[in-house]
Order: sequence, then structure tokens, then C-alpha cells
Amino acid sequence: MLHTRSVWLRAAAPVAVLALALTACGGNKDASSSAPGSGSGVDDGKNSADAVAAADEKPTQSPEPSEPSGGVLRPGRSGTGQYKEESGKTTYEVVAQKVHVGTEAEARKVVQSPEDAKGLVAVTAYVKFTNKGPGIVKGLPKVDNGTEIYADGQRGGLLIGAPESLPGCEDPIDIDNWQVGESHTICQTYMIPEHSTSLEVHWGEEGAARPFIWKFDGAG
Repeated sequence: MLHTRSVWLRAAAPVAVLALALTACGGNKDASSSAPGSGSGVDDGKNSADAVAAADEKPTQSPEPSEPSGGVLRPGRSGTGQYKEESGKTTYEVVAQKVHVGTEAEARKVVQSPEDAKGLVAVTAYVKFTNKGPGIVKGLPKVDNGTEIYADGQRGGLLIGAPESLPGCEDPIDIDNWQVGESHTICQTYMIPEHSTSLEVHWGEEGAARPFIWKFDGAG
């Protein structure tokens, strides 16, 4: 079971701002058999918001070497892929750094209809993107739209309007003229069943046959 004992969502945004979009669940992603390893990078948030702040104060480790195509990766290992931005195809180095899981009580407070969050918790994926070229990304970047969260093999429900101001998360609206070599950490928040035992962060261009998958197991 994923331990979830923090209050970060409660302070992150007003209740009325958020709307829960429970997307259709995808089929099981049979990627576990090819996993080179699994991570335990789930932030359990035992000391409420202090745990999040403490995690962000830890020295940042350099990502491991990048993989050139999709597949299963350990948390902290990067992959390289392309995403279609308004200014054209851009190559990114992508790495899922960690996930943060809330509680059902918190989730019920940040959706318009509390019943929508019954039996669910909110989980936020922290994903770092580095622009590898060929040029500047002009306008609002869309690369974070390729991030999805799966729990026990099923895709979660995207939490529309989740705040970008969580510790360690950047708001894409504030990213202007993204330079080659520049990195930004952009978060996505999904709702998943409360008693999920494994988490996966997926990233890839829409319709990608083989997205990158970072496995966050061993949390319970």
C-alpha cells in the first residue's frame, strides 16, 4: 500500500478552482517483465508539508546517462525523445525525478464534487525536461502533456487545474523562449485508487507506441 500522510494539496489551491477529469482507464501496460530495475522514489510526506520542503532541499543528483528510445527506466535515469511544439519538433532529455502522493481526505477537498474523489488520492509526478534542440521553444511549451501516471497498470484520472506552484514545480506559463540546454521541472497531477501498490510515470509524444516508463515500486 502507498503511504500517504501529507497536507500539501490542502494548502496548494482553493477548492473551487479544481475540476476532476476522470479519463478512461487504459489497458494493462505489460512493461514489468522488461524492467531493468525499479525505484522507491515515492515521497511519503510523513511530516506534512515539511517533508516536501525537506525533499526539495536535498542536493540534486546528476541524472544517469540517457536512453535514446522508449522503455522502462529507473527513477533518475533519463531518456531522449521528441515532442511537437508550436515552434516545431523539439528533442528533449526527460527524467521522472519523484512522485508525491496525498490522502483521500485531501483529494476530497480539492475537487468540485467530493464524491468524485471517494477512494482516490492525488499523486504528482515531478518530471525534468531539458531542451536538446534544434532551437528555442517559443510560446507555451506542451511537452508536459506527454506525462501520464499509471497505478497498478491502469492510467489514473488527470486532475485538471492542479496548481503548478507546488514546491519544486514550474508553471509552463512562466517559461518563455526555452533555450537549448535549459532545463525545467514540470509537474502533472493524477487521481489514482487509494490502495495502489505500484506507480508508473509515462512520457511520450501523443500516440507513441513505446513511451518511457519510470517505475516507483516498493512504497508499501
